[in-house]
Amino acid sequence: MQIGNLFTDAASPQKGERFDTIISHRNLVIERIISSSGITPQEYIQPQDEWVLLVRGEADLRVDGKLVTLKAGDYLFLRAGVPHRVERTTEAAMWLAVHLHPEQSATP
Repeated sequence: MQIGNLFTDAASPQKGERFDTIISHRNLVIERIISSSGITPQEYIQPQDEWVLLVRGEADLRVDGKLVTLKAGDYLFLRAGVPHRVERTTEAAMWLAVHLHPEQSATP
């Protein structure tokens, strides 16, 4: 049994984002992401599906060319291969990301 708290050690990094793996089991990876307001947008095109929940803060993402604005409590499903990038976040924005990898690239 693994017990934890999303808000433990949840201070914002000085710049960019911090990715903390909460659990990695078979082809499932769940991570907490803490964003500073000083991020450098980076495009992602991932081989896995990803479901993200914005736990706190606000964020603007560009998903497949469309601007999406999220506030705390909003979630989004990103299919594998869909280009996306975070363009803006408020300070200490917190995400919960659930990655479902294809079986052949599963993590032990």
